[in-house]
Amino acid sequence: MRRGAGDPAFQRDLDGSIWRATLTPDGAATLHIRSRPNLGLVELEAWGSGRSWALDQAPELLGAYDDVSTFRPGNGQVQAEWRRHPHWRVTKSRAVLEAVVAAVIEQKVTGQEAWTGWRRLLNRFGEMAPGPGEARGMRCVPAADVLTQIPSWEWLRCHIDGARSRPIVSAARVAGSLERTLGLPPDEVERRLTSLPGIGVWTAAEVRQRAHGDADAVSFGDYHVATHLGWALTGRSISDGEMALLLEGDRPHRYRVQHIVTRRMPGRPRRGPRMPPRRHLPR
Repeated sequence: MRRGAGDPAFQRDLDGSIWRATLTPDGAATLHIRSRPNLGLVELEAWGSGRSWALDQAPELLGAYDDVSTFRPGNGQVQAEWRRHPHWRVTKSRAVLEAVVAAVIEQKVTGQEAWTGWRRLLNRFGEMAPGPGEARGMRCVPAADVLTQIPSWEWLRCHIDGARSRPIVSAARVAGSLERTLGLPPDEVERRLTSLPGIGVWTAAEVRQRAHGDADAVSFGDYHVATHLGWALTGRSISDGEMALLLEGDRPHRYRVQHIVTRRMPGRPRRGPRMPPRRHLPR
């Protein structure tokens, strides 16, 4: 859920506990999550008008209802990694607009650029997180009505160009409809998301992974994923079409396989410099 080390909506303390600022249907909330592994417990505390919603939804956020009982990886390497790390679960934040905003900002730019845009957008226009979140300098994603009123030049000051700000504004205008995609079949969720201008299958998958808890939402169209999976599982680069064939037997857990491979297994060796960020946007 974190968008870079400086994410205003996410902080991690040295003891491993997590702070999350989010905008719920009932208003802003700050959620503190502390793991007590020796007791087999997770302690939760929340502040703000959305605190009850955040606490009620926290088990889904932590993957409590992610069903792995039918997960039988077809690839031996993935099986071995799953045996070593069997407790990872797909999160379900139920914050659809928040996930859309973050995913659109990440379209067709480097991670550094995307995280800068997310950070600036929240710091300039996001609501201050309630309770201890305010003292920690945390902020929630801007509300839908705020997003629709941000001028074009302010988007540019956030390092978010028009090709990305326009889809965000379009999504904000139908925010209520987006939230009603929760609970719908995955194909219908993808159809509704991709019906919005500027939102394709990659963005829809990123939203489904985080907001809907969809363990089958593969990031087709990603700059790195197909190459990483190809090198990890076959020893060569592959296309999205080949990745679809490779993962077909893992339905409905294809995203789970994607996560295991990209987070736990080495991909193509890196050679050469990273892609530099663009320099033409305002400071």
